[in-house]
Amino acid sequence: MEGIIQSISRAFGNTSIKPETIIAVLIMAMLFSVFEYLVYRFISHRAFYNKAFNICIALLPAFISTIILSLQSNTVVILGTIGALAILRFRTAVKDPVDMLYLMWSVHIGITCGCQLYLMTFLTSAFVTIVLTVINHVTIGKRPFILVIRNTDKNEEKILSAVKACANTYRIKSRNYTKNSTDYVIELSVNDPQALAEKLGEAGVEKFSVIEYDSEDIL
Repeated sequence: MEGIIQSISRAFGNTSIKPETIIAVLIMAMLFSVFEYLVYRFISHRAFYNKAFNICIALLPAFISTIILSLQSNTVVILGTIGALAILRFRTAVKDPVDMLYLMWSVHIGITCGCQLYLMTFLTSAFVTIVLTVINHVTIGKRPFILVIRNTDKNEEKILSAVKACANTYRIKSRNYTKNSTDYVIELSVNDPQALAEKLGEAGVEKFSVIEYDSEDIL
């Protein structure tokens, strides 16, 4: 028992990596991780926010940075880490390419902070944030609208003429026929939805809905 205590004591007394270095690396890794956490939460436009994934990318750099720090101190640790990573398998598939980007960002923070390259971490994080902000807020093309029409008269030509008069582009996604009416679902790009509503009213359409939605497709 005494030998075990002495072995643990010697391990804590190992000065190859100073405690202040470990604390500094963890603090810097967590600062950049919190920054990435906020970027993922507030800048990226996500249809469904994944809190569990955000927590993962926020804590991952702390583990990676200390692993990198350990690799600098001992050759045996390097060999052990290579073996451990060789048998490690992640069962959770990352389906969204943007989520993979954030995962790689976390790995980058962990590696660079573990190597104490804080300036590189800062500049890369700032660059990635600027690019993500621009991409998420600058739209090339026009956001699509969904036009849902219930038509009780056989006046499809008038409806399409009204749509053509106001829409830059449009696609008829579906037609649903019943005994007394026809329902249309049309995807379109329009500058003035109010003008479209007036044109549809002139065409005799009594009931319709214009819905703007956040889609990855741009018309």
